[in-house]
Amino acid sequence: MTDKASNLEFRPRAAGAVMGFPAHEGRPGALGEVHARPHPLVAAPRVLVQLSFMTEAGAAVDHAVLSELSRRLGVAAPDRQARHHAMKWGNGTLRWERHTEFSTYLWEGPLGAGKAREESPFGNGFSPPGTVISGIRLEIRKWTPAAEKLVAAFDPTSLCYSLVERGKAAIVTDFRQDGDGLTRMLVLDRGLTPASTGALCQRLIDVETYRTLAVMGLPLALSMSARARRIEDRLAVITSEMKVVETRDNQTLLADLTELAAELEADAASSLYRFGASRAYDGIVRERLEALDEQSVPGYDTWAGFLQRRVAPAMRTCRSVEERQANLSRKLTRATTLLRTWVDVEVEKQNRDLLASMNNRARLQLRLQQTVEGLSVAAVSYYVVGLIGYLAKGSTSVFGHAVAPEAVTAVSVPVVVLLVWWGVRRVQRAHSEHGRAAGE
Repeated sequence: MTDKASNLEFRPRAAGAVMGFPAHEGRPGALGEVHARPHPLVAAPRVLVQLSFMTEAGAAVDHAVLSELSRRLGVAAPDRQARHHAMKWGNGTLRWERHTEFSTYLWEGPLGAGKAREESPFGNGFSPPGTVISGIRLEIRKWTPAAEKLVAAFDPTSLCYSLVERGKAAIVTDFRQDGDGLTRMLVLDRGLTPASTGALCQRLIDVETYRTLAVMGLPLALSMSARARRIEDRLAVITSEMKVVETRDNQTLLADLTELAAELEADAASSLYRFGASRAYDGIVRERLEALDEQSVPGYDTWAGFLQRRVAPAMRTCRSVEERQANLSRKLTRATTLLRTWVDVEVEKQNRDLLASMNNRARLQLRLQQTVEGLSVAAVSYYVVGLIGYLAKGSTSVFGHAVAPEAVTAVSVPVVVLLVWWGVRRVQRAHSEHGRAAGE
């Protein structure tokens, strides 16, 4: 094969192409999602410090922080659309990840007394992108008798100590915070690979981070519970008033129900995201704990057992308040529908009475019209007969007294009345036909 043919055969493919065929625009993102959160390769002894910040302002704040850190290191800042980034910092590595409502900054470096705070980027000059929601200090040590004595430094009232990775490691925490406000964790390693250690550390950090985020819905649930109770009490009073027909004011009760429904829907809308996020975060915590596959150590709690007792009640409270809001919404809807039915019945009664009154008025108007028509026939006939009488009297001077004027006037009366009545009826019939044609 010639060099030219070889170059043609192995020339670079177009970006985003698969065997020369154009790829779907969403393919790179779908493929990259699998590698979006690579866990670090960690070998004991090592320390990991992670801070999680609530970043409601969006990715712009994170990008500003990372740009400043990159400038201090003299390296290029990450792309604005990036969701994770890593850079060397001191003797360790700083990893940043962007999540839906928070971002994490994880520094992994050498373990030494007091060096973590000095060497990590979280010392002087670090500008936080938001408020801290979670802080973790995780130490990884070789499992030696001296390292095992560190377990005694944890609070025995909430100490969680278990074996993982088929006994190759022990994980220890008391979910308490040290002087820097960081949750302390300890991993005792006796045979883990760097990949296994990194994956284990990532799970432990996720448990603490997402546990904190999941319980964030509890204060909101407690406040919403008190408001739901007030709405329930008010709904009970309104439904009791609805049963008393004699003193019931449907319009006022309907206005009260509408106000309660609007207040409830506003509460439900404001808590919808937080309760949904708490459920999702709690699910992640359960997945991470299940992946740990803990083996209990006699005399100590496992992480899963401890969190099940402490976090599960908070999650049940959130679900209970959410269900109460849904049930209240259905009850308010039923009460409003019932009251609207009564209001519609009252309106129909009023419309019936109004139509009956209008029918009576139309009937009276018809009678008055008939009376006026009769009077108009008599009046017109009177004037026409008078004209005929004048005409008869005037004709005597021309034709003599062959015909008496009084006789002509008397004979003309029934004829005139009949003609006038026929003319009025004809006009009425013409108007009626025109009205029907216009209605059609």
